[in-house]
Amino acid sequence: MSGIEKVASSTMRFSNDKEGIEALAEANKRLKKEIAQVIVGQDSIVQNLLLSIFSRGHCLLVGVPGLAKTLLVHTVAEALGLDFKRIQFTPDLMPGDITGSEILNDQRKFEFVKGPLFSQILLADEINRTPPKTQAALLEAMQERAVTVSGKRYPLDRPFFVLATQNPIEQEGTYPLPEAQLDRFMFSLELGYPSYEEELDIVKRTTGNEQKSAQKVMEAQDILDFQELLRKVPVPDSVFAYAVKLVGKTRPNQIGADALANDYLSWGAGPRASQNLILGAKCHAALNGRFSPDKEDVQAVAHAVLRHRIIRNYKAEAEGISTDHLVSKLF
Repeated sequence: MSGIEKVASSTMRFSNDKEGIEALAEANKRLKKEIAQVIVGQDSIVQNLLLSIFSRGHCLLVGVPGLAKTLLVHTVAEALGLDFKRIQFTPDLMPGDITGSEILNDQRKFEFVKGPLFSQILLADEINRTPPKTQAALLEAMQERAVTVSGKRYPLDRPFFVLATQNPIEQEGTYPLPEAQLDRFMFSLELGYPSYEEELDIVKRTTGNEQKSAQKVMEAQDILDFQELLRKVPVPDSVFAYAVKLVGKTRPNQIGADALANDYLSWGAGPRASQNLILGAKCHAALNGRFSPDKEDVQAVAHAVLRHRIIRNYKAEAEGISTDHLVSKLF
C-alpha cells in the first residue's frame, strides 16, 4: 500500500486516496464559488485563507480599513458552517474580556463564564489596537487550543481558528504584535486596494437593496476529516530539504544564510516556518488534485509563511526593500 493510500484508509470518510483528494479539491472549488457571491476579487487571499484553515493554521490579514477584511472572515465562516464570534480589539480591552472569567453565582460559588474565544472561528478585529498584555491572551488558545483560567484548563471546540485583522503599524493608535504571537500565525496575508473594475462591482453590489450572503457548503466534521487527510500526505525528502534550506537562508550570520539575509535582515525565521512551509505545500498540492507536494508548492506559500517571520534591518528599510522582495530572491 502506498503512502497516500494509507492516508485515505486512516480517515473514516474516505475509502481511498482518489476519493479523499478529489473531495477536497471539489470542496475547495465550491467554497471559492460561494464566497465569490459576497466577496469581489481577492481570489489569492481567499485561496490562502482556505489553505490555512485546511492546514489547521491561523491567519493574519493585514490592510488599511475598508478593504472588507471583516466581511471576508464572516463570509468564510458562513460557507464553512462554523460558529463565528468577533472581538473588536480596543486599547481598554482586558484579557478576561477575551477568555472569560469567574463570577459568583446565586449559590455563592464561582462559575466560569466563557468569553468569545470559545467559538470555532474567532475574528480578532484590529488585533494591533490593543496593548501587548491583551494580545498575549490569545497565545495559549492559538497554540494549545485551550484556555487556562484560575488554574483550570478549558479546551476549545474543534475545529478552532483565529483569523485576525491588523492595520498597518504606521497608523495612529496601533501596537506592534510581539514576535512570539506573530509566529503563531501560519500565514500573513496582505490585502491591497481593489482594481477599478472590482471597485465598480463592489459599489454596484453594496448600494442597492439586494444583500447577498454565503450558503453553508460543508460541516465542521468535513474540515476535521480533511485536516487529518492532509497531515499524512507523503512528502519527498527533497521537498523537506528544500523547505528547511529556504528557511535557513533567512537567518543572518548562520551556516547556510544567504548573502541578502546578512545584508538586509536582523532576524530570520524559526523552525515553525519550516513546519508551516511543508503543511502549506501539502495542502496546496491537494487543493490542485495532486497527491504529493513539490518545490513549486513550497514556493507558492513561502511569502505568506515568511513575510511576518523575518525582520528587516535599518539598511533594508532605508533602501525600501520589502520582505516579499527578499523572499523572492531567496528562491
